[in-house]
Amino acid sequence: MKKTYSYRMAFILALLILVLAACGEKTQEDVIAKLEDNKEEMTGYKAKAEMSMNTGQEEQKFNIEIWYKQEDFYRVSLENSLDEKESQVILKNDDGVFVLTPALDKSFKFQTEWPENSSQPYLYQSLISDILKDTEAVFESNENHYVFKTKTNYQSNNNLPSQEVYFDKDTYTPVMVNVLDKDENALVEVKFSSFEMDPSFNEDDFSMEKNMTQGDAAEEEEEASAQVQEDSETKEDLTVLYPLFTAGAEVSEKKEVELENGSRVILTFEGDKNFTLIEEKNHTAPVLSSPQEVRGEIVNLGNTIAALSDNTIEWNYNGTDFTLASEELTREEMIQVAQSVQGQTTK
Repeated sequence: MKKTYSYRMAFILALLILVLAACGEKTQEDVIAKLEDNKEEMTGYKAKAEMSMNTGQEEQKFNIEIWYKQEDFYRVSLENSLDEKESQVILKNDDGVFVLTPALDKSFKFQTEWPENSSQPYLYQSLISDILKDTEAVFESNENHYVFKTKTNYQSNNNLPSQEVYFDKDTYTPVMVNVLDKDENALVEVKFSSFEMDPSFNEDDFSMEKNMTQGDAAEEEEEASAQVQEDSETKEDLTVLYPLFTAGAEVSEKKEVELENGSRVILTFEGDKNFTLIEEKNHTAPVLSSPQEVRGEIVNLGNTIAALSDNTIEWNYNGTDFTLASEELTREEMIQVAQSVQGQTTK
């Protein structure tokens, strides 16, 4: 009798342990429901992260500050870890979507559905949306994180088909994102160092005027003016850069044009697919003006953000304006050519 009682108690105890364990462990459906609640209920967030990109010829690192305010206001500051002057801001407010380069007083206004039109590895809502859209998402739970592996939606880069997203078990906020290529290599890595839900914002935090004059404006203007004066006096030549990736084309013509306040070089490439690369350095003092309007999408080249439309891609790097135009290159090939221009020497 005692032995039967002991077996019964042992069985009940084991069953109780299993029940308690099951109650403590969240299922995939539980976690998705909580993430969806966060997305719907939060008034905004502020986050900081470091992003590493290996999509070009060299690894690029950015310090990112992400602000989101309910009703579709975004401010994403990307600071190049090697050159603060190349820092840029993606801004979305009631007036539209902008990419700002405050140090150069340059701004683009995009006719785009950003950020909904593509996956964004540093935006909380985008990560959650990718999970919700993927009915085949893979889920696992470890000691500290809930991990999802999902499909991505990068319209301009088919070589980044999936991602791994790590969420903190206590807060359900993102900790790390690895964007993978077809061979499961992490080409983009985002590591979050802080994440604050429902913060407060100043009324003008998402205004273009404020974000174009971040920092000590007077000091920056003085330095810019001095640099412009120096450039005008020395008439520094344009350093012509060539792409490593040319889609089978070669330079057939190099045309140099002297401008009133700078110079322009037009490189014509002919071969399997023809294209033109224009590089221009203008020494005119920066003047705050209306942003240049672009119908296309925002693309991160690794060293800078570019504006991609059907037949052209435009960007600025190290004080030089670049325009790549082609009716034969695919959008993905145009990005590859543009990415390969960075850091190359003259021919």
